[in-house]
Amino acid sequence: MSVRKIILPGVGHFDSGMRLLNQSGFSSALLDFVTQEKVVLLGICLGMQLLFDGSEEGQLRGLGLMSGEVRRIRPNPEMLKVPHMGWNELDVIRENVLVARREADGRHPCFYFVHSYHAVCRDAEDVIATTQYGGTITASVQRGNVFGMQFHPEKSHRFGLALLRRYVELRTC
Repeated sequence: MSVRKIILPGVGHFDSGMRLLNQSGFSSALLDFVTQEKVVLLGICLGMQLLFDGSEEGQLRGLGLMSGEVRRIRPNPEMLKVPHMGWNELDVIRENVLVARREADGRHPCFYFVHSYHAVCRDAEDVIATTQYGGTITASVQRGNVFGMQFHPEKSHRFGLALLRRYVELRTC
């Protein structure tokens, strides 16, 4: 049986995550699966951040599957707390197969976030959805067969279950 999809979850520090991927040999295997075999990859939270070129949080190079950098959240007004924890509505700015633009009742989809860093894409076309937390934050990205979600779908009730169901049922990108 061949691999068709991979989920890269993660919680923690950028360099710790990359060090574990590099030491285990998983980073090179992951890159081969995604670039050569066209396996569909979903990075969640730190897993999404590891998809990028690098991070202010660390020194190590990221996977480079997404062009851009991960930066610390610096909300305006500064009275907002970091880490950003809680439910936020998404503004889906690009059609995609995973995140619905609106729910059946017309509301924006809502997901649970826990993070201190956020991705800044070099190519705006990679951004699927954003959210607001003292400014605009990239919430979801896609480039070809690579997806990233800054939020936690597994903690996001019916919204997250629907997203994960669409991911499991996804045939191709």
